[in-house]
Amino acid sequence: MPANRLSMRKIKEVLRLKWAHHLSDRKIAQSCHISRPAVASYVERATLAGLSWPLPDHLTDAALEQLLFPAPRKAVERDRVLPDWLIVHQSLQQKNVTLFLLWQEYRERHPAGYQYSWFCEQYRHWLGRRDL
Repeated sequence: MPANRLSMRKIKEVLRLKWAHHLSDRKIAQSCHISRPAVASYVERATLAGLSWPLPDHLTDAALEQLLFPAPRKAVERDRVLPDWLIVHQSLQQKNVTLFLLWQEYRERHPAGYQYSWFCEQYRHWLGRRDL
C-alpha cells in the first residue's frame, strides 16, 4: 500500500501515461522506475474503482489511496457459523473420518468459517469440558 505523497504522485503519473498517452506497461515501468506488474496493478485497481483520465479535481491523494487500496474487510464473528461439536465428535467415531475431513466439509458449507487450527483447538477445548 502506498504510504506517502510521492507514491500517490507516481500512481497518478502511471495513470496519466497509460490513459492520456496510451503507453505500454513496459514503457511506463521504465519511465517511472517501477515494475511492469506494479503498473498493471495500479491501472487495474483504478479501472475497478471506476476511474478514468483525467482524474476528478476534487480527488485528494488520501481519497485516491482509499479507492485504490481499500482496507480489507474484516470477518465479523457473527458471519461465522460455529460447528456443532457433538456432531463432530460423533462423526469422528466413524471409520476413516478425521478432524481435517470434517473441517473441510465445514468450510465447504461455510466459506467464511474458521481456520483449521481454530477448529482443532476449539474441538479439543469442547472435548475437555465435556461431562464424562
